[in-house]
Amino acid sequence: MKTILDFILHIDKHIFEFVAQYGTFTYVILFAIIFAETGLVIVPFLPGDALLLAAGIVWANTGLNPVLLYAVLVVAAILGNILNYTIGRVFGEEILRRGIIKQKYLDQTHEYFEKYGAFAIIFARFAPFVRTFAPFVAGMSKMNYPKFLAYNAIGAVLWCAIFIFAGYIFGGTEFVKNNFGAIEIAVILITTLPVLFTLAREFFFAKKE
Repeated sequence: MKTILDFILHIDKHIFEFVAQYGTFTYVILFAIIFAETGLVIVPFLPGDALLLAAGIVWANTGLNPVLLYAVLVVAAILGNILNYTIGRVFGEEILRRGIIKQKYLDQTHEYFEKYGAFAIIFARFAPFVRTFAPFVAGMSKMNYPKFLAYNAIGAVLWCAIFIFAGYIFGGTEFVKNNFGAIEIAVILITTLPVLFTLAREFFFAKKE
């Protein structure tokens, strides 16, 4: 757990180490992390937004191919959601019955679907934890598959573009390079705010009742 936490909080340092040590194999490492974070419902704590931001910063400061980098991460995000949807559709009820994942996370994701409908697949990309559970819930509820695929692809393209290009645009500045840890935490907090707000609201109204 300590190693995982260290990786999340110092992803900027680790990703530069990957590039220096593994070169083009870095694409495989980044693919694997994004694929796991979006495709495996049991690891929602893996870095998503921060990793894409770091990837953009690496692009700005190394020789990684930007087209290949973007394509690899978009494909990873799309395939990850497809896997997660399939797991939810085939094994969702059994996973829930065994208590492998917490009911509260599914409840939060259900709220996203009730509020945004199918667009929740797109919006959930920008909410940590919900991002991991949205395709799982879509699979459990047997959401129309072609519709899921369409929104899944749109969400992946937008999510990767926003964070990777933000990292690239600002990644060349000394301020960002010297304060990436603080910026990373800020990104995580900002993207988590909708979930935190939902939890706080539920807690407040539960106490009133």
